[in-house]
Amino acid sequence: MSETESLLAAGRRRAADASLPYFGAVTPAEASALLKADPAARLIDVRTRAEWDYVGRVPGSVLIEWNIYPDGTRNPGFLDELRRADVATDAPVLFLCRSGHRSDSAARAATAAGYTRAFNVLQGFEGDKDAAGHRGNLGGWRKAGLPWVQG
Repeated sequence: MSETESLLAAGRRRAADASLPYFGAVTPAEASALLKADPAARLIDVRTRAEWDYVGRVPGSVLIEWNIYPDGTRNPGFLDELRRADVATDAPVLFLCRSGHRSDSAARAATAAGYTRAFNVLQGFEGDKDAAGHRGNLGGWRKAGLPWVQG
């Protein structure tokens, strides 16, 4: 089994175990490995512009807000923007947000729109809050030491 097939299978199993309606759920490290192993795979960062600018972002990711900053309303053009990003409907499409919640919604919407290999990146970019209410200490893309840039 190739690395790509192994990563797809792991994400698929995790989604099936959790009864998720989309193709797969992957850790940040698995998402990074899948992006390296499969040139068709795309990372879609669904956080807000403020998060991309002030918290950081993954180089090479496609930036499409799920909720529009600053009012937080749902982006009605999300799927249109995804289509304009020229993401193949049969390619692995990995959705990333702050902690894995908005990206879950984005993966659900993409699946309903015909994207057959939509993934949620678990833990997101910053992970869950710790006991002190801070993000970045309990998982996430940055905590895993994966490539990212500030502002």
